[in-house]
Amino acid sequence: QVRLEESGGGLVQAGGSLRLSCGASGQTFGRYGWFRQAPGTTREFVAAVFWVTGGTYYADSLKGRATISRDNRKNMVYLQINSLKPEDTATYYCAVRTSAGDYPIFGATGYEYWGQGTQVTVSS
Repeated sequence: QVRLEESGGGLVQAGGSLRLSCGASGQTFGRYGWFRQAPGTTREFVAAVFWVTGGTYYADSLKGRATISRDNRKNMVYLQINSLKPEDTATYYCAVRTSAGDYPIFGATGYEYWGQGTQVTVSS
């Protein structure tokens, strides 16, 4: 069992930056992802990182503005987003896939455990 807890969301002006944090407890090995969901939309992939190798993947819409990282000692996963835009406004979720197998990296179905989310609001 894995428990995930996000933090770091808030209200920020367009052009600003935020670093979201995800604390993991339990079985922490696996592939971690950040997703976001705005009201009335489906959950959208943002970025993913492999716990062991540190390999990363990004959504094209945030490539160049987002950086995902992990701290193995602290059991933390981070998402840094720069040059925030109003369209980045959403609830951001941390998720993890701990079981082996050919699961999608970019889709929500590829992840087993989810946090409660943290709200990011970008004002224009």
